[in-house]
Amino acid sequence: MIANQDLYDQAREELTTLRDLMRFAVSRFHEAGVFFGHGTDNARDEAACLLLHSLRLPVDQLDPYMDARLTAGERAGALDLIRRRITERLPAAYLTHEAWLAEHRFFVDERVIVPRSHIAELLREQLSPWISDPWAVDRVLDVGTGSGCLAILAAEAFPEAAVDALDLSPDALAVARINVEEYDLENRIRLIESDAFSALSGERYDLILANPPYVDAESMLRLPDEYRREPRLALEGGEDGLDLVRLLLAQAARHLQPDGLLIVEIGKHKDALERAFPRLSFVWLDTQAGESLVFLLRRKDLG
Repeated sequence: MIANQDLYDQAREELTTLRDLMRFAVSRFHEAGVFFGHGTDNARDEAACLLLHSLRLPVDQLDPYMDARLTAGERAGALDLIRRRITERLPAAYLTHEAWLAEHRFFVDERVIVPRSHIAELLREQLSPWISDPWAVDRVLDVGTGSGCLAILAAEAFPEAAVDALDLSPDALAVARINVEEYDLENRIRLIESDAFSALSGERYDLILANPPYVDAESMLRLPDEYRREPRLALEGGEDGLDLVRLLLAQAARHLQPDGLLIVEIGKHKDALERAFPRLSFVWLDTQAGESLVFLLRRKDLG
């Protein structure tokens, strides 16, 4: 049997085309049992993401280049990404420093969770029908902004809105700043270091968005290695995954305008949430992944 390093050395000598490298990467990913879920859900798409990035090719144009012959340097660089994806269990987004959400590109590294919120697709529709006039939205708050992705999508969805994006982590806010500057939104998005609402005394918003950490304690113990490379602070939601959700429900009302909306992603905790708060009239929003992942509450529903 060829030793692992010998395998990659042999690949550098014998594999000549992008098609060769795609086959090699898919085989190695399956062999190593890598876990997908940070932008792709299968070995082929993961390989395409890494290889196209390595070769500086458009992310949506794989087929025209499949039989292109690669230089020795190109092969070495691509194989190094494949090797690191397996040995370090780094999500592809951390290797390429880019993630895509709602057709938008965001810079990411290990200071932030890889963007994947279901709220993004709702913002693409400007939260219709719950918001009838997107131009009338004046202020938006994104709680736990991470990379700033939802704050940026909200700024684009509501063209007249000023957006506050808060996070407990100064490291996350540093990444968010990179993305806000990339989208030239420094004049509309304010980045705030805050533990939930603690730095927002007296502030009120038309819309509060939150994709809080909601992984429960049992699930944290079973996370694949790739998820363990993300900041624990952005994942860990307490014993039942609802610690921050409870805080949002307790405090959001004082930061919403009278007709304001609270929208929160909670993963697979719908039943537990409804048992814990039987008097709240949760509205469950339809996403491509289902109707039980994101809820909406109006200010008047919060009491």
